[in-house]
Amino acid sequence: MEKARNYAFLLLKFRLRSEQELCQRLKRKKFEEPIIGKTLAFLKARGFIDDQVFARAWVTARLKKPLGLRRIRQELRAKGIEEEIIDSQIREIKKDYPEGEIVKQLAKTKLGKMKDLEPRVAKRRVAAYLLRRGFPPETVTDVISQV
Repeated sequence: MEKARNYAFLLLKFRLRSEQELCQRLKRKKFEEPIIGKTLAFLKARGFIDDQVFARAWVTARLKKPLGLRRIRQELRAKGIEEEIIDSQIREIKKDYPEGEIVKQLAKTKLGKMKDLEPRVAKRRVAAYLLRRGFPPETVTDVISQV
């Protein structure tokens, strides 16, 4: 149990982790299920893992990239965060996150770097770039047609 706890602390030293992430990493290290369960319970009881705190930190960090809310939602799902926690975090962020403005700014910057390309090709590449970053297709289409 001590080894599992130490390994979990080592992982948490680098960055916050969701409960599911820690569980998967402990399984990968071949710790047994009862030991993993006890370790996670210990960490949860002492506040070392909290999916709500993890989700808030993850959203904040990913918005600095900047990424779209769709991609952030997808990443949180992959990290094993419950849907209601994801929804509450996204709702909270939506209030102050000007997604349209950010898309417009990214598109202008990216198009500025593609002056050598034919405009149609450049617009297609920028649209693909913005969609990969998780911005809504409607917003991307609107911005690309304006720019």
